[in-house]
Amino acid sequence: MRLRRLIASAVLLSVLPVTPAFADDPSAQRTPTAQPSPELPAGPEPTQDPPPADQPTQEKPTQEKPAPEKPAEEKLEDGLSLDGGPVRAIVELTGTAQTAPVAAEATKDSLDVVLQPQTQPFVVVQGTAEELAKLADDPRVTAIRRDRAYPPTLVSSLQQIGATEVHRQGHTGAGQTVAVLDTGIDRDHPVFQGRIVDEACFSAVDAGVRTLCPNGQATQTGLGAADAETASCQADGVNLCDHGTHVAGIAAGTGGVAPGAGIVAVQVFSRIDDEATCGQPSCILAYESSLRLAMEYVAGLTASRPIAAVNLSLGGWPTGTSCDTSEEGAAFKPKVDDLLAKGVATVVAAGNEGYDGASFPACVSSTLAVGANDDSDAIADFSNRGAMLDLFAPGVDIESAVPDDSSTTYSGTSMAAPHVAGALAVLKAQAPQAPITELIDKLRSSGRPYTYQGVTTPRLDLLAAVTGGAPQAPIEQNPGAPGDPDDPGHEDEPDPDPSSSGPSPEPVRPDPTPVPIPTVTVTVTVTAKAPAAVCTRGTAKDGLSAKQWAVEMHRRSGSLADSALNCYLKLAGKSSRVFPELTKATSLGKAYRVLKVTEGARAKLDRALLAGWLNWANGNGDLGALQKAEKVRLSGKSTAAQLVKAAASLR
Repeated sequence: MRLRRLIASAVLLSVLPVTPAFADDPSAQRTPTAQPSPELPAGPEPTQDPPPADQPTQEKPTQEKPAPEKPAEEKLEDGLSLDGGPVRAIVELTGTAQTAPVAAEATKDSLDVVLQPQTQPFVVVQGTAEELAKLADDPRVTAIRRDRAYPPTLVSSLQQIGATEVHRQGHTGAGQTVAVLDTGIDRDHPVFQGRIVDEACFSAVDAGVRTLCPNGQATQTGLGAADAETASCQADGVNLCDHGTHVAGIAAGTGGVAPGAGIVAVQVFSRIDDEATCGQPSCILAYESSLRLAMEYVAGLTASRPIAAVNLSLGGWPTGTSCDTSEEGAAFKPKVDDLLAKGVATVVAAGNEGYDGASFPACVSSTLAVGANDDSDAIADFSNRGAMLDLFAPGVDIESAVPDDSSTTYSGTSMAAPHVAGALAVLKAQAPQAPITELIDKLRSSGRPYTYQGVTTPRLDLLAAVTGGAPQAPIEQNPGAPGDPDDPGHEDEPDPDPSSSGPSPEPVRPDPTPVPIPTVTVTVTVTAKAPAAVCTRGTAKDGLSAKQWAVEMHRRSGSLADSALNCYLKLAGKSSRVFPELTKATSLGKAYRVLKVTEGARAKLDRALLAGWLNWANGNGDLGALQKAEKVRLSGKSTAAQLVKAAASLR
């Protein structure tokens, strides 16, 4: 099975070309093409009359001549023809009417149809490269690519953004809702008393991939559908699904940014028990197909309740430019735009690579990409940054709820994004008639400016946004300052999990302590364990050769700790399209074997690519050069000479 860890975007959270909504002017309002609203399972009836939702005027769709059909080989994603085993793939179709007939035809041709949505123009199949190539001949098929899977992107932060004073003034987000697409929620946690208003689960099922829906199926809606305390979430005494509860608590829990808002909890992750994929016995990843179904579900809820924001604290490969025209971005952006047209912002964690750019899907131009800062108003060293980000928000040592009625402290852009989602709920409750784009602009214009490397990005200031106050004085930043080039290691070794803010241990449960909240008092237990470091890129100036990296991978023979090496391998697996989709390098042993190969043009290019990705993860390397070389490796038409030239370009 070929899985790719992204966002639990394994974002995600991912092919029709679309026009970037925020290419030159991020605040520009655009009118999406009107599309029929799909019929989705209805959630519980709202407990109050929602304020009128802002509905932009929609233009009548224009009749366009169909584009000429692409040759079959151009419909297949690069690399699919090289894959020897079965691949889980999204098959994009010309329209929803083709879903059933194409699925039937695929089944006849021995493909396994694993997902057949009724309201979206795609199916998900499992098949060999040869079977997928035959399916691409069908004129109803527009594109075939992997159904990638993405992981989660893991002092009082409320006081820093002014939320404490905002709550005192009576602004709590009451009457609005935040949708959290994540790993589910602890439904009976005291910080969510009576405010979980809708639940759903879209959890992909496949060979070696288990659903996390409580009913054991790939889809479930209604109360209990997003339960994060099921047996499937447990692994060796650890709850794998704690991330979503933590994120929801930051956005709209008692003591969160919008403690009066409702919560729509949607489970979008699946469980994988495969060490070759996870780098550990078990992990959770979110498939792109699950994310698309979840986004459509939330869009359907807007007719019955006001939703201010969707939060996606997950992510995949990083990029320094907009990914609107990438295969994943072109499929995902229409979902974001549809929600925006319905008055719902999509808030996404920017990623934890310490990179000048953003991870997918934060690289989609119409999302709000959020980086992390610490309590001293400095950009977190692990946070992505740069012109692609819309806002920074607190994301270091953030305490929030976790399952079993407990709380713990995590760090990551995963924790920063829900601060912004909650802030939008507060602003929308204050001005329910205001267009969501106007509220987004208000957050940007009122934030405290962080200036760095010729870029200015505002840090969330909810108090200034609510009161109309002037922004605080700018702060000059120096993110990503290089460390000692003679020291290949790090004072703070990265945590082995690059996609979250540390392991998810069973929380230590000392005696309960009361926690004050605006209207009631609840009791939770807190963990006494110090938060783990976020796995992020290193700061080394000099790169290592493939031979030197092989020495590092050989146990007890190198200078880097195993935890750092495992972190770098996971960063490589998250960012690369070769690892692990074509070549496995998820463990020190597997990576060692790739780095020691001396025969074969493809194997030599794999060696050069893995060394290049490890250097990039360690702080040195050219992302553009790696991506260019990977295109050569993924092409089925590359000659031996081209493979050798690509390998040489990385030295």
